[in-house]
Formats: sequence, C-alpha cells, structure tokens
Amino acid sequence: MIKGILKGIQAYFGAFQIISKLKLWKYFTIPILISVLTAVLIGLSAYALSDNIGYYIAGIWKWEFGKQAFEMLSTFFSGLLIVVIGLLLYKHIVMALSAPFMSPVSEKIEHYLTGESHQHRKTSFQEQLIRGIRINLRNLLRELFFTIPILLVSFIPVIGFFSAILLFIMQAYYAGFGNMDYTLERHFKYKDSINFVKKNKGTAIGNGIIFMLFLLVPVIGVILVLPLSVTAATTETIKNIQLKKAIE
Repeated sequence: MIKGILKGIQAYFGAFQIISKLKLWKYFTIPILISVLTAVLIGLSAYALSDNIGYYIAGIWKWEFGKQAFEMLSTFFSGLLIVVIGLLLYKHIVMALSAPFMSPVSEKIEHYLTGESHQHRKTSFQEQLIRGIRINLRNLLRELFFTIPILLVSFIPVIGFFSAILLFIMQAYYAGFGNMDYTLERHFKYKDSINFVKKNKGTAIGNGIIFMLFLLVPVIGVILVLPLSVTAATTETIKNIQLKKAIE
C-alpha cells in the first residue's frame, strides 16, 4: 500500500502539464465556482455556529470547580468538530456536484494516455450527477460514522496524536475515492467501483493526502484542488485498470 500512496502523490507532479497540454482549464470553470462557493458557505456557517456549539457544550458542566478548564476544552472540541465536519461536507458536496463536469475531463485524459476514443460505459449528465451524489453520500455517512469515535479518542494523551493521523488518512482515502470514481464510472458499475478502490487503497490515500493539504492553502487551495487532484487520480486509476486487465 505504501507504494500505491507514493504513486498517488507523484501523479500530481505531471498533472499541471497534462491540463495545459490538453487545454482542459476551461472545463474546470464551473467546478472551481462550485468549490469556492461551497467553501465560502461552509466557512460562514462554521463561523456562525462555533460560539453556539461551544457555549452549549460548556453548559453541560454545572459545577464551579474546573468550569474554566471545561469551557476551554469545549471551545477547542467545538472548533475541531466544526473544522472536521466542514472538510467532510466540503469535499463530498464539491465532488458530487462536479461529477458531470469532471467525467468528460477524465475521459479526455484517458484518451490521451491510452489512445482509446470510445467510451466504455455511456452515461448521461444526469446519470453522472446521480452517481456522484450516491458515491459521495455513501462515503460521507461512512466518514461520519468513524469520525465521531476518533475525535473522542483524540482527547486521550499520546493516543490522541495517532488518532489525529488516522483521521487525516481516513479523510484522504475518501477524497481520493471520489476523485478516482470520475474514471471508474466509465469502466465499472457502482459496487465494482467500490471493490476496485478497496483493492487500490494506496492510490486513493496518496491522491487524497495532497487533496487535503491543498485545502490548507487559503483561496488558491480551493481553486486548484479539483483540477490537479482529478487529473492525478485519472492518470493513476487508468494505470491500475490496465494492470487489472493484464492480470485477468
């Protein structure tokens, strides 16, 4: 899996060149707008809710002893929760709504890499959108299911450090999953795509690590994250598909 992670990361180094060579920037206009708008809306919502959540959590502690420490802890926890949930929502909303625009981009990159001009599975704009929503809703629910217990464990000394790493890797995996599916939807049905990503976890995690790091860069991050991550994911996914076919 380590090898797959490294390959998923290395794929980003050639992404900018491929986008420029194939003149794909125009196809990213609407996805970039979706990305920026979603980031702004989630950011404003998080800012408005942060104080309320912290105040509500602090109200649970009814005693004077240790009240200040609990208030500080509750403020930290609410901030962390908002950041994590915000990232969860952001990436899945953006990837789901961008599916109909990213699939054609992925197809053009595949044609460039393989020389094949035919589409393996003919899907419409509506079908691509529905699939994108279905995949990302599934991933969102799974992430939420695992995120809460990981956040709770993060307050335990020493173990908390490792839980933060685990949380980041999990978010990276599902981000890479979504980016890979823009290519997979032409080759596999829903369940087969899920199984394919499970067998190529390293690629998904490697792609998702850079995706998540991009989100830490103000403004530029949300603009470039989708074009570069989708291009990188497409190149590695095509290689993995070809390897699978060669083995079979």
